[in-house]
Amino acid sequence: MIWLAILAIIALAAFGAPLFALIAAVALIGLQLSDYESTVLAVEFNRLAESPVLIAIPLFTIAGYVLSESGAPKRLVRLTEAMFGWLHGGLAIVAILACAMFTAFTGASGVTILAIGALIYPALRQAQYSERFSLGLVTTSGSLGLLFFPAVPLILYGIVAQSLGTSPSAGVEDMIKAGALPGLLMVSALAAYSMYAAPKRAHDVPFSAAELRAALWDARYELPLPFIVLGGVFLGTFAASEAAAITAAYVLIITVVIRREIPLQRLPAVLREAMELVGAILLILGVSLGLTYVLIDAGVPEQIFGFVNTHIGNKWAFLLLLNGFLIILGMLLDIFSATVIMVPILVPIAISYGIHPVHLGIIFLANMQLGYFTPPVGMNLFIASFRFKTPVLVLTRACVPFFFVLLACVLLITYWPGLSLWFIPPSP
Repeated sequence: MIWLAILAIIALAAFGAPLFALIAAVALIGLQLSDYESTVLAVEFNRLAESPVLIAIPLFTIAGYVLSESGAPKRLVRLTEAMFGWLHGGLAIVAILACAMFTAFTGASGVTILAIGALIYPALRQAQYSERFSLGLVTTSGSLGLLFFPAVPLILYGIVAQSLGTSPSAGVEDMIKAGALPGLLMVSALAAYSMYAAPKRAHDVPFSAAELRAALWDARYELPLPFIVLGGVFLGTFAASEAAAITAAYVLIITVVIRREIPLQRLPAVLREAMELVGAILLILGVSLGLTYVLIDAGVPEQIFGFVNTHIGNKWAFLLLLNGFLIILGMLLDIFSATVIMVPILVPIAISYGIHPVHLGIIFLANMQLGYFTPPVGMNLFIASFRFKTPVLVLTRACVPFFFVLLACVLLITYWPGLSLWFIPPSP
């Protein structure tokens, strides 16, 4: 009977059944093979619902979707253009910063490519950047920002890791602080390479104080947001859930009430789109926690650790293997599913090697960024191919130099734990 159920799950997966349904089915089979009742799934959903930081996910998602529907992308591009456009390769830096900030708020690289890429790609081509460079920059920059608060994957990792109850732990506030320096490293490295690779006089626009003042005034309502939210969390003024509430309320007020860029009749449709994503995330998270319960009870993490420890006794070799595995994982699976499925398995193994779960989280998310545009099935490649009507193979070649720049950053993040743990107090 069990084998029939497994075959049925495989068949459902082949026909495109929702991921949460497949995970729930596997969890139920595992419960049938153990001594536990199937109500464990309901218990896990209840435990998830009681998580105080869970509310941050829907609130930040609402804020991101509302911003993407407003004029914020254009204002963001204008502001970064006024600040950095006069530099050699300045327009490329504008693209990188705008994409990183927008992805941080939306938590989705696809939205960034569609919203920011549509604005910046024609400008890059007009400024004499080559087609290959422009396509590669926009495609890779679309995934930057996942290490910056309030990116939903950053929050999701903290929720999942904290639910495991390990020591040391990795809470949402810890992940917010840990992502700052590694995220800046990746943005800075990509900006430095873009300045090096930019053609001469690619963007010969003199600095204009008047334009900068105008751009600052144009973005006057959006500018305080990151400083209030990030400053409040870093200084301990309010928790992640409180920051999410402030962000969502502030964004709704400035876009709907003050700027009136989203009419009230359009707002329900935007909120519905946001909640569709939230519903998918929470369903996957809930059933995955049930599956995690089954896997832990069956001793799967210990068995995997025993196998890994038998063949890889060195921490540094394990980290190298982990990076390769995570890049492939990010290429094949969306970041939300990868987080809730793999983190409960990876955290105990990493701790056994002396790797802090916060450091593991930054390694995990940094590799996911690379997986987004890793061929043959990186999601950014297909989104960019659709948006710019360019073959995936052409985009793959365009992304190669950017991939190696970011890969060097990932390796530095991996083998320099202090970069991730700089703001994290040592465990007692």
